[in-house]
Amino acid sequence: MTERIIHSSKIRVEDISLSYHTKKATEIEERTIIFIHGFPFNKNSWRPQMESLEDNITGIAVDVRGHGLSTNGHGFFSIDVFAKDIIALIAKLDLEKVTLCGVSMGGYIALRIYQLIPEKIEGLILSDTHHKADDNTAKQKRFDSIQAILRHGRRPFALGFIDNIFVHKNEEENQEAIELIKSSIRRNSIRGICATLLALASRTDSTETLENIKVPTLLIRGSEDKITPKNLMEEMSQRIADARYVEIENAGHLPNLEQPLAFNRHMNSFLLR
Repeated sequence: MTERIIHSSKIRVEDISLSYHTKKATEIEERTIIFIHGFPFNKNSWRPQMESLEDNITGIAVDVRGHGLSTNGHGFFSIDVFAKDIIALIAKLDLEKVTLCGVSMGGYIALRIYQLIPEKIEGLILSDTHHKADDNTAKQKRFDSIQAILRHGRRPFALGFIDNIFVHKNEEENQEAIELIKSSIRRNSIRGICATLLALASRTDSTETLENIKVPTLLIRGSEDKITPKNLMEEMSQRIADARYVEIENAGHLPNLEQPLAFNRHMNSFLLR
């Protein structure tokens, strides 16, 4: 594999400045993959995957609106708004077909993008995510998180988040990943975090979309994920026609950071299909 540089860029789409990393193919480009991070992270969480891409694949990792170095714009967030920003990016970069790879919130965004422009999507990688909208209990939990952040700031929220997304026994081995997530949360404004929590609480159910997905789909879940129920990911694998479901051992909600070698192996095998 040729040594390739990951370049940082910004582009104006809709009402925001969208920040993204690009790693260009050095051979004849066979496909482009767009990485969409979870909440409340940023594009840097995909660096292990960007670095592992084969020479014939271009990788793009995006900062979702209000995260990382992308601006807030009008400040009213929804999964639909996030999806339309990335659709505008696809148009501006004149990309003919793309594979989408999303983790958690990034998976919700990827599903919405597929709903809106299925003709532009040639594959989906959905990690630790699902198709259901929040029920009332989950909505209330997000509202409680907003109140706690407004009262106590980001630090207690970040510590609780770390506790939920990583497997405890891996914490010492994954200090770099943990620090990356902490810094991602610190980089986001309190306003942006709260607006995203509202966007997650108000997202629509995507169950009916699953039967309409006609592209190869890889479903990945950390075996010890405390956030994404296994049964929902298994349901996705049953409803999507060309889906493959895998679990990564000794990983929680972010297997791409906790077990990057295993994640990359599944991802690259899928991309080479």
